Amino acid sequence: MFSEMKMEHKLEEARSYLAERAPSLPELGIILGSGLGAFADLVEDRVIVRYRDIPHFPISTVEGHAGQLVFGTVEGRSVVVMQGRFHYYEGYKMQEVTFPIRVMQVLGVKGLVVTNAAGGINPEFQPGDLILIKDHLNLMGENPLRGSNLSNLGPRFPDLSEAYHSEWRQKALAIMQDYEIRPQEGVYVAMSGPSYETPAEIRYSRSVGADMVGMSTVPEVIVANHGGMKVLGISCITNMAAGILPQKLSHTEVMETAVRVEKKFVNFVQGLMKVL
Repeated sequence: MFSEMKMEHKLEEARSYLAERAPSLPELGIILGSGLGAFADLVEDRVIVRYRDIPHFPISTVEGHAGQLVFGTVEGRSVVVMQGRFHYYEGYKMQEVTFPIRVMQVLGVKGLVVTNAAGGINPEFQPGDLILIKDHLNLMGENPLRGSNLSNLGPRFPDLSEAYHSEWRQKALAIMQDYEIRPQEGVYVAMSGPSYETPAEIRYSRSVGADMVGMSTVPEVIVANHGGMKVLGISCITNMAAGILPQKLSHTEVMETAVRVEKKFVNFVQGLMKVL
């Protein structure tokens, strides 16, 4: 377990390393999920820093995750883009999975756009849909805030009644049709993975209100809220979850669908930079 002093030391070393290299301190963080990394190509005046070079950063091991931070501007906004994230199923502790969010916080980031590839549970969703996350269910069996509270970063018991900022969601919904996207919201359920869920687990998730399922996002959103950030979440439905359709699941399908909607996704997130 990280002690408070040890975590503060790690954060300061990472912050100092990145502050020396970033063209400007970012105001907005963006996390790109599996197969959605092309948005980073829009960043102007970009400076790329590999995760492996950042003090105390984990290393991304999943296909479709480039493993680098991209600093620069998009639509005049100073941003830091995570081109690849970390997952609990990779063997990392929750504090390691969410370490980049803490680093963003100490760099001055005030808002986070988090994206993911997700399986569709709601039968009204289709592969290729982009869905705004309005709430989540944490069924990962772990919470990144467990242990000693980092009181200089946030409260012991943070409020998650609006984990996904309502004003930002309304602004995003208002422009979705401009990008030929059907305005839709849903509840995201996070499982620990790495195995895909069983049909019974999906039926259970649906019965308790879930619309899409994945293996990420929730830890990052919890920590972002703990740190006082506004959050907007977007799921790309890359396949229908187990038992919804008579089909097998594979990461190849996830990647293929993400690539198919990549241009629409990139254009939409670029548009968000103008309104958030």
